[in-house]
Amino acid sequence: MLAYLSVPFPQVEQHLARLPEEGAITLASEDSDGQSLVLIAEYRGGLSHITLIDPETRGASFGFDLLAQQSMTEEVAFLRSMMSHAPFLAWRERENGDVIWANTAYLLRAGDLLPPGQELTWPLPRLFDRTATVQGVDGQRQKLRFPDGSVLWFELVSMPDGDGRRVYALRADSAVQAETNLRDFMQTLTKTFAHLPIALAIFDSRRQLQLFNPALLDLTGLPPDFLSLRPSLLSVLDALRDRNMVPEPKDYRGWRRQITDLERAASTGVYEETWNLPGGQTYRVIGRPHPNGALALMIEDISTEITRTRRYRADLELGQSVIDTMEEAMAVFSETGLLVMTNASYPKLWGHDPAEDLAGGGIASVSRMWRTQTAPSALWSEVEDFVCTVGDREAWSGDARLLDGRLISCKLTPLAGGATLVGFRVHVAAAEEAPASPPDRRSA
Repeated sequence: MLAYLSVPFPQVEQHLARLPEEGAITLASEDSDGQSLVLIAEYRGGLSHITLIDPETRGASFGFDLLAQQSMTEEVAFLRSMMSHAPFLAWRERENGDVIWANTAYLLRAGDLLPPGQELTWPLPRLFDRTATVQGVDGQRQKLRFPDGSVLWFELVSMPDGDGRRVYALRADSAVQAETNLRDFMQTLTKTFAHLPIALAIFDSRRQLQLFNPALLDLTGLPPDFLSLRPSLLSVLDALRDRNMVPEPKDYRGWRRQITDLERAASTGVYEETWNLPGGQTYRVIGRPHPNGALALMIEDISTEITRTRRYRADLELGQSVIDTMEEAMAVFSETGLLVMTNASYPKLWGHDPAEDLAGGGIASVSRMWRTQTAPSALWSEVEDFVCTVGDREAWSGDARLLDGRLISCKLTPLAGGATLVGFRVHVAAAEEAPASPPDRRSA
């Protein structure tokens, strides 16, 4: 009360504090509009009696309260202003669907939908399907299509109001556009995933399957109806185990522990493993974390790649075993002059195993070793030049004598990719003198 009275009577609190001493006080106030109020306060029997009088209505009938009426008038004006300037559509309708009240936003939209030259009539025209408002479910989406082809989306919120309903329509264009963009993006991702040869399965934070591509069906053999039920990660892995599509552990308890380790490792982004399946296939399984605790599981069939790698390795081992059976010592240098291969006879002839330092076995260091074990000869300089020559070359040979007197024949043969094969054969007649080094036999 003091907060209200202090506006027209700034010193009212100090006056009322002296009321028990003075017994009665009278205050008058005049606001900027020229309207005056009179406050009469009396102290009787320990009680303070306060009367607020408007002189203009002093002779009015009993019960007439101008202040209450003024307050209600101001409140009504405020509420009307609020609804008139509200950015949303609001209206009231009867049970039969007649719109009996609407705010300014509703009237403006109704006017935009009227044919040219036609005015608003009573009852007001309906903008939305009545079924949506009668159902009373919040968040229903409705759209308005205008004569110029533009479309506006709204979310309807309705509630009972006496013999009718109050309905509010909130703009939902941004939400509809965002949902459309998300749907288009998901369709693009789905089409992209559909052509991937890698199986993809995305699980949410609760480890329920949310998205998968057709490659998952092809690689795992899981039925589509099972995956469409959004099974859990453990259910999917159990189904794979039943179809022998996962490495089989010795016991089921170990299998469960392995699945727990898989989920924990994938959630931190460190799970990557190769599964050698009982059927002979080889799968690479990768688990990666996604935002909001989701998990992506990718399965790739690398059987062909593993087979090709094994075959390549077998071919290398076969080639190595073939040249190891030859009595002639052999060394192969790459195009850049690095020693890449020798046979079993090579270390027997030269007394060292180049496999220990293949990374540093260039033609310069290897020929330096050859010089230390043979008589002085220009042959090794010719060998270095031939190995490092780029372009067309022709095979040639030369002789050198070891320090123990044996005569060896050195034959250089160009290989594919710029590589060079250097072969060494010990002559039976070791007493012969070593011939002079041959001239440069490389082609121009």
